[in-house]
Amino acid sequence: MISPLVRFAVRRSLNDTRHVRVVKRRHADGLVAEVYRQVERDFGMLAPPTALHSASPDLLAASWMILRETLLADGFADRASREAVATGVSVANRCPYCEDVHGMTLAAIPGAGGGSALVDWARGTATAVGARTPPCPPEKAPELTGVAVAFHYYNRVVNVFLPDSPFPAHVPQSARPRARRVLGGVLRPRAGGGPRPGESLDLLPPAPPSADLGWARPNPVVAGAFARAYAATQAAGVRSVPAGVRALVRDRVSTWDGRAPGLRRSWVEDAVTPLPAGERPAGRLALLVALASYQVDEGLVDDVRRTGADDAALVELVSWASMAAARRVGAWIPRHGTDLRRAG
Repeated sequence: MISPLVRFAVRRSLNDTRHVRVVKRRHADGLVAEVYRQVERDFGMLAPPTALHSASPDLLAASWMILRETLLADGFADRASREAVATGVSVANRCPYCEDVHGMTLAAIPGAGGGSALVDWARGTATAVGARTPPCPPEKAPELTGVAVAFHYYNRVVNVFLPDSPFPAHVPQSARPRARRVLGGVLRPRAGGGPRPGESLDLLPPAPPSADLGWARPNPVVAGAFARAYAATQAAGVRSVPAGVRALVRDRVSTWDGRAPGLRRSWVEDAVTPLPAGERPAGRLALLVALASYQVDEGLVDDVRRTGADDAALVELVSWASMAAARRVGAWIPRHGTDLRRAG
């Protein structure tokens, strides 16, 4: 009886999504309905970090695709290793929501042992100087690097749109340790392995792999998922992010080495000064999402709203900036050089 109640509580936490409205399951149709169906089938519940993208159906599909095909789908790496990577990246990016969810899932997997080496490796991916080749056989590297890149993306959007905890505000602190154990048990992988790889790819049209996807090429499913997601995110940026803001963020990210820009935000004001006044709110938000998402506050989002951005435009701006940073991280993670075919 407890597991259904925990699932219900997490589903209710969709109401705690900040700044945008999530499409309700009963109102979903088309691509949104299909993604929701896959999420509930393969993840066990409608996960808020994915559902928060629902105002932009293509980005909903893209975000689900990179999560499913790296973290959940059956492959070379076991689920405990993947959860260790998700946890380590979330710690590095100061994303308490994701750290909580994936830390409790890791703890609930029998024999996981914490995955300390992978947690440490994943934390190191947050900076160019700390990034190392994944501590695993070459055949597992595309999946584990994919988890790292996916969570460098997810942590940023979650820091903007979700609260610090996966549990609704009305769940008392005294009940949360027990709730964490139960939710970890709900989310841990089912016996018999993960879902079949590649089943999300038909959600979006094929796209050619970009030059920065070399780390994924040995695994066609992972490469296909990220190529589609990158293309969808780029298209969303063209729709919703002013060209000058895109150029500014690309220029800044191209030389970024992962180090935090500092607690003071004067650097943001200096950076957006060349932009037209009407584009500066989007520039401020996009830069902070990419380089220090934990510093995003309600005022920054409100300023973008005042420029006329609706839910879809806001999700697309935040997602585009998040993916710009995640792609940069993927480019600096050293990779194994052996091409391998996917198992199964």
